[in-house]
Amino acid sequence: MKTSTVEVGELVSSLSAAGVQHQIAALPGVHHVDVNYVAGSATVHYDETKTSLDDIRRRVIECGYHCRGEMLPAHVCPPEGHSEAHGHAGHGGHEDHAAHGAHAGHAAHGHGAHAAATASASTPATAKALPPATHAGHAGHGGEAAHQMSDMMHDMGHAPGMSMQDMANDMRNRFLVALLFAIPVFLYSPMGKMFGDFATPFGMDRNLFLFIVATGAIAYPGWPFFVAGWRAARNKVANMATLVVLSVGTGYVFSLGATFFYEGEVFYEAASVLLVFILLGHWLEMRARAGASDAIRALMDLAPPMATVLRNGVETKVPTSEVLVGETVVIKPGDKIPVDGKITDGASQVDESMLTGESMPVKKVVGNAVIGATINKSGSFRYQATKVGADTALAQIVKLVQEAQNSKAPGQLLADQASQWLVLIAILVGLTTFAVWFWVLGQPLLFALTLTITVFVIACPDALGLATPMAIMVGTGLGAMNGILFKNAAALENATKLTVVVFDKTGTLTLGQPDVVEMVPAPGVTEAQLLATAAAVEKFSEHPLALAVLKKAGPDTPETATAFTNIDGQGARAMIGDDVVLLGNRKLMEAEQVNLAELAAEAARLQGGGRTVVHVARGGRLIGLIAIADAVRPTSKATIAKLQERGVKVAMITGDNQATAERIGKELGIDIVLADVLPGQKASKIKELQAQGHKVAMVGDGINDAPALTQADVGFAIGAGTDVAMESAQVVLMKSDPYDVVGAIELSRATLRKMHQNLWWAVGYNVIAFPLAAGVFYPFTLSPEVAALSMSGSSAIVAINALMLKRTKLAGIRNPHPSPAVPSPVAQGASA
Repeated sequence: MKTSTVEVGELVSSLSAAGVQHQIAALPGVHHVDVNYVAGSATVHYDETKTSLDDIRRRVIECGYHCRGEMLPAHVCPPEGHSEAHGHAGHGGHEDHAAHGAHAGHAAHGHGAHAAATASASTPATAKALPPATHAGHAGHGGEAAHQMSDMMHDMGHAPGMSMQDMANDMRNRFLVALLFAIPVFLYSPMGKMFGDFATPFGMDRNLFLFIVATGAIAYPGWPFFVAGWRAARNKVANMATLVVLSVGTGYVFSLGATFFYEGEVFYEAASVLLVFILLGHWLEMRARAGASDAIRALMDLAPPMATVLRNGVETKVPTSEVLVGETVVIKPGDKIPVDGKITDGASQVDESMLTGESMPVKKVVGNAVIGATINKSGSFRYQATKVGADTALAQIVKLVQEAQNSKAPGQLLADQASQWLVLIAILVGLTTFAVWFWVLGQPLLFALTLTITVFVIACPDALGLATPMAIMVGTGLGAMNGILFKNAAALENATKLTVVVFDKTGTLTLGQPDVVEMVPAPGVTEAQLLATAAAVEKFSEHPLALAVLKKAGPDTPETATAFTNIDGQGARAMIGDDVVLLGNRKLMEAEQVNLAELAAEAARLQGGGRTVVHVARGGRLIGLIAIADAVRPTSKATIAKLQERGVKVAMITGDNQATAERIGKELGIDIVLADVLPGQKASKIKELQAQGHKVAMVGDGINDAPALTQADVGFAIGAGTDVAMESAQVVLMKSDPYDVVGAIELSRATLRKMHQNLWWAVGYNVIAFPLAAGVFYPFTLSPEVAALSMSGSSAIVAINALMLKRTKLAGIRNPHPSPAVPSPVAQGASA
């Protein structure tokens, strides 16, 4: 089973997505489809032995929408046709045209491939142009359909592959043209007489003049809605465009008949001004939708567009998308690292803050892994590319964000169904309104038709359809920009219901490595003297405890030791000047007849707290004790306190004995301590908590945490942990900071609040709007223009409310946009 995210361009309504989703799902081998109207993309889960990306792309085009193929990061991933093309390139400007009659060896390198290679940072993601059919006979109907649909989209006035911002600008231009023509239509209509009685130019008939100007106000500005309405009919769905066509079209066609074929009132001003307000609202909505893609754009900006590689022994600048696996990449001070790899020559300091959240650069030497999009600070080095294109960490994380944004929360499925029914209800109510007012109550045709158009216009399925996807898109994007990666919308929703969060101890609440946590010098000895003596000896040892002492002491040690000897199972002996220095456990001290009585009580206290005690003796006298333990992460205590403030209990699960676990639990203020738990028992402990009625989250990093992460209602994987743990979890904390659990829960709750606010607004609006529009409260009625403003305003309010999430102050979430973090694909591993 493969998962791909493909472009679905030029969706003008949330219900347009339903038609595309239905058509893609009908393809053989397609298991599940999620189409995101806000992002203009579809995530497809399919069996690649039964269907292909090319089949999916063709189906999208056959539905009448633009699709260049799979959406992948600009600069990083080459379009497939481009990377494999060595023959002639199609010049027609459309990969669709190339597909219609291409021979093997030809490549679709027209618009799709070129756009993929040169996409700017303003485009959230680049669609990978798919290979054309290799023979005209194989292209068949699909190729012909692709060609026809591409031509149709050009006729619409939208350029293929427009970004959401470009489409917003196009909608703005259409709004301005409609406004320009609608002003004279209004002034020369009966309603405009309040401003004066204007004579028509050249003595033209007033209705004929209104027809000409109204056609200018409706034809070009409203064309996307007319085409979208036709697409909807072909795909057997009804959407917002259907209602726009019915409302504007009814007024225009009725007025056209009154102008040329029969006597009657004209509706030109109503239809024209109505479209102006619809375009205004749609423009504002598209601007908001473009803002929802900020997270993806920020991730795109991390990748450098060019890389320096060695080819034939010469340093050559090439696009990052053309770097090959195994090639040697040259990095100089200040360069961004283009792709993932391993250093083969040189050393440097690399800023990995986008990966780890740590501001201090990390030293990199030969053999160390480097991650694409991190920044080289000082020094130069060469490295071998190990992961390029779609395999890089950056490309994988972009794919994960796209899939999360396209996924649907449980509550959205009901909203989608309600949106589809709402259009049909609006049409039914509109026709009923006309029948009642005209035939039953005997009101004039003009009045009945006005109310009918008002009903068509005021129903707003888009507000209902946008309510959850806009909030999810902003929420998951904001999470990604803060190093919190939700894999799907269900995880976002489930995180709001958690009552217990279970933390694995080692590597999650603790750093997962030994650290000096306390020093107890003997009387007359300072901590500095004790540490200097110990560090001088430990310089010659590679034991993990020795490394902890050296880390505490720092690079400069005032003492110099000689005659180092390792004593297995006990410690080490060395000489500093004329003094014999001993470092090790109690057995070593007793064997060398060192008196321990002076610090015996302190040693017992430290050991009782679960710490490893290193005894240090010099010249036959015990000069102090160094306690080493797995240090608690700096943010662990604050994390637990914040979760408890929010009514969430905190549990710690560990293989340590009960006494050690209780000590750490008490130190951190943990509610539930689960000690002496074997790796295979972790999942069963999660089940026990769930059986008590709790909604449980598990936070872990090791391979042995994977079953528990899967069992939990929400699994959080620490980003520096293993690939297996990250695959098993629903949320990845990319910076390995447990405080991000607080951020994830806060963000989930805030996102769900926005979803509920939007849904209540959309439902409440439509409940009130229908009776108002149908004239139930006569003599109080609404005009079509007010209805259009209400309908468009409703969608804009929902979109803007979702965007306000970016300005909400949340614990663990930083604003404005910090650099996104990308988790390392290198499994550093840690076990409890």
